[in-house]
Amino acid sequence: MDYVSTRNRERKVSAAYAIANGIAPDGGLYCPTSFPALTEADWKTLAESDYKGRSALILGKFLTDFSAEELADFAAKAYDDEKFGGADTAPVVKLSEGKNLLELWHGPTCAFKDMALQMLPHLLTASLRKTGETRTACILVATSGDTGKAALDGFHDVPGTKIMVYYPVDGVSPMQKLQMATQEGANVEVIDAQSAVKRIFTDDETRAQLDKDGMMLSSANSINWGRLAPQIAYYVSAYCDMVKAGTIRQGDRINVCVPTGNFGNILAAYIAKQMGLPVNKFICASNRNNVLTDFFKKDGEYNRNRDFYTTTSPSMDILISSNLERLLFFASDFDDRMVAELMAKLNGEGSYKVASDVFAKIAADFDAGCCDDEHAAETIHRLWTEEKYLCDTHTAVAVRVYEDYRARTGDETPTVIASTASPFKFCRAVIEALGGTLEKDDVTQLEVLSGLRGVPAPETLAASAGKTSRFDRVVDKADILSTVALLKDL
Repeated sequence: MDYVSTRNRERKVSAAYAIANGIAPDGGLYCPTSFPALTEADWKTLAESDYKGRSALILGKFLTDFSAEELADFAAKAYDDEKFGGADTAPVVKLSEGKNLLELWHGPTCAFKDMALQMLPHLLTASLRKTGETRTACILVATSGDTGKAALDGFHDVPGTKIMVYYPVDGVSPMQKLQMATQEGANVEVIDAQSAVKRIFTDDETRAQLDKDGMMLSSANSINWGRLAPQIAYYVSAYCDMVKAGTIRQGDRINVCVPTGNFGNILAAYIAKQMGLPVNKFICASNRNNVLTDFFKKDGEYNRNRDFYTTTSPSMDILISSNLERLLFFASDFDDRMVAELMAKLNGEGSYKVASDVFAKIAADFDAGCCDDEHAAETIHRLWTEEKYLCDTHTAVAVRVYEDYRARTGDETPTVIASTASPFKFCRAVIEALGGTLEKDDVTQLEVLSGLRGVPAPETLAASAGKTSRFDRVVDKADILSTVALLKDL
């Protein structure tokens, strides 16, 4: 299968090339030129497979320059039972009123990013070999929370790679910051900065200097197809598990509700639908930074010229949703010129408006809503009180938006709600929502939350307590290009 840039579909590349390079030279995002269909035989195999097998099958549909044996090996290593607490890698928990929570946080960093970032190092290193690349891959990651730690965990000490993570000052939870600042590995660097990583990727002088030093740029954000593709599998897997549990029958439609900032997680579900997953409606859930909600409610007008808020769901604190570019490309029948024009407007003016015919196709699939911190806290409290289910702030946003959608539309279609992080990654906000008493030390909040509701804290988070921070570098956004020089010393 060939891949093209959202801004220039004339130049076709392989999946391995797209993964190795992360982003196209024109600043566009690599996309497949078609959507492979899941056959009846595929669905039978998926139903009988574990998560590892399902992942390998779905990836095989897109990564045609990888062998089935390679992908099966990668999946076995990425989703090892020890890493994910057992064979049930991404379990579905059925609650009341059509809510089916897809728990994507059982991996080593307790966030949904593990579902892709445990796979990406295998895909990337194989892609480097397949493309004959001999330079060291320098992976730059911009994070508003969970991506940073998951990428660091996946790539630390991986031969032939170096990784640098940028996270916003005071824009992540204490646990997220602690996880990143204490990361082990000789090939890692973490920088406290409000960064513009795409600026680095499109700076010719920076790329030329790296090339001279025997290095190349790549990305572990969802702008990289190798990061996005593994996410498709868990929606298909959730559907199979719901059929097996008797929640739905094969062929029944479901809704999918996702708390999203960068739009990658919900786009993966959209791609699954293009493959044949029976989805009735995608429900895009935003926090107070509701730029995506406005896009869907205002007939395709995207405007990042607005106030930015730091919320209790920091992984969604985003005003530029990069993967929306891919949705525009798909919905416009791969109209690269249109996408390039819209992205130029976004870069120059901070806003754009999608053509009415293109937005009509998008609106047929999507609904949207937003939820502020207060209502998220109410939802956390109510889910625990009424259903004894403890969720984090991001999941609470999605649950509340889904409930509002159901009340507004009367749509009782069984809905998969992406549960994207362990509540223990956001102890302070969850404890406050439950009416508990906070301690001064950030790490001890794990014990407070555990004692408050009798739910044990994940071992990987508890292990962070007592570790010494390795990284304390703070860089101004204007100096972001200068940070790339640090890669040479890793």
